[in-house]
Amino acid sequence: MVPATRYDTARARYDSARRETAQLEPVVRQLAWVTPRPGVGHPASGRMGADRTGAAPSATVPDIRHSPASAEEAAVLSDRSRQVVQATLPVVADNIQEIASRFYRHMFAEHPELLDGTFNRGNQASGAQQQALAGSVAAFAGALVNTPARLPEHLLSRIAHKHASLGIRSDQYHIVHDNVMWAIGDVLGDAVTPEVAAAWDEVYWLIADALINQERGLYSARGVRPKAVWRQWEVEKKIRETDDVVTFVVKRIDDRLVKTSLPGQYVTVRMPMPDGVHQPRQYSLTRADDGEHRQFAVKWVHDSGKPDGEMSTLLHNSLDVGDVLTLSLPYGDVVLDDSGCPVVFASAGVGITPMAGMLSHLVAAGSHLQIMLLHADLNEDSFALRQQVLADIGALPNASIYVWYEQDADSRLPVDGVFPGMMDLSQVTLPDDAVYYLCGPLPFMQAIRCALIERRVRPEDIQYEVFGVDLWQADFD
Repeated sequence: MVPATRYDTARARYDSARRETAQLEPVVRQLAWVTPRPGVGHPASGRMGADRTGAAPSATVPDIRHSPASAEEAAVLSDRSRQVVQATLPVVADNIQEIASRFYRHMFAEHPELLDGTFNRGNQASGAQQQALAGSVAAFAGALVNTPARLPEHLLSRIAHKHASLGIRSDQYHIVHDNVMWAIGDVLGDAVTPEVAAAWDEVYWLIADALINQERGLYSARGVRPKAVWRQWEVEKKIRETDDVVTFVVKRIDDRLVKTSLPGQYVTVRMPMPDGVHQPRQYSLTRADDGEHRQFAVKWVHDSGKPDGEMSTLLHNSLDVGDVLTLSLPYGDVVLDDSGCPVVFASAGVGITPMAGMLSHLVAAGSHLQIMLLHADLNEDSFALRQQVLADIGALPNASIYVWYEQDADSRLPVDGVFPGMMDLSQVTLPDDAVYYLCGPLPFMQAIRCALIERRVRPEDIQYEVFGVDLWQADFD
């Protein structure tokens, strides 16, 4: 069952809280009947966008862009703002999809340079980025007022790693602030009083400060500044894995040390498109580092009833051995646990790619852990990286692999079990006290996670990797 969207959940969660804030009932009554105002397209609307602070023209918004001394300090809204956010969150949540859409349109009109190498325009066109932003803001704001001791740390970490892989700078948060606050005012209009504007300004900077601090730590750990995350590499091999998956092996072309990756991390590939605009995409590293090379696999996105993926099409059809491309340093928060517990990987389709990277690291480390790989695919010929994965499974003394095929449930590979249809955990014996890693289409991961929870696996022992924007945010389920 697909979870409710974050803003739907927030509405249900905070309806009762709104009734408890009688002192703010005039604000609530004013906001309760708000419907999105028609987009006006530029800041001279006489509303919140009239000045670039993001506040209503008469508002005095406090500057709280401090660097918090601790995580606890970062988690705390002022008492006044907490009451306002608690009262107004249901209405903001109801309109946050429209707020997010207008935010992006306005920001790109004001700063078109952000579309060149920073934002994925495919996610913009599909609406996925707008939906992810809306869910993230609702989740964070809801946690601030409802469970301030349990903020969405995994969500923040995931965003921070993605930002670091794109070289996001702290000053860019000011651009986002101005345009987010403009969009709130543009959608809600006169209902955004100075008091409401100040409260949501505080929410924004709590989110921004948390991300800025995490990203500063990620850059520092790599010994780089944001602009230095990029490096050019030369394609040494282009390996056809399946009809629509290709592996690229790239080698360094300068004398700088190759920063090591953690098992499960990804790199951002940044390439100029035919129209000259650079686009970024993230791809999981599929083999452990050797100090000279990186390896990643790309699935060609096509024939899905949607426009072809412009990056995957370019890489498949135009990038060849000897060509040069730009990669970021490795980032990603879904990495192999070092607790010494048994490990279970559950993947579907191209979701095998981070699992292949983790298996390769385990082989390189000479691991004796109990390892189980569960993989689902259309058929054996669609199983990308199968030769590499089977070789690594064979090299690990306590590893096993089970596969599920929707078609032709036969295997020529030396697997421990092959089953027809969709993955069914009841068909295998899972190890006790294992940690789990999931990757694949969202419905697949949701089903497997639910099955694990029913088996009393602790949610904190289940990690998942989402390709593209995170529309699931399972940490809040």
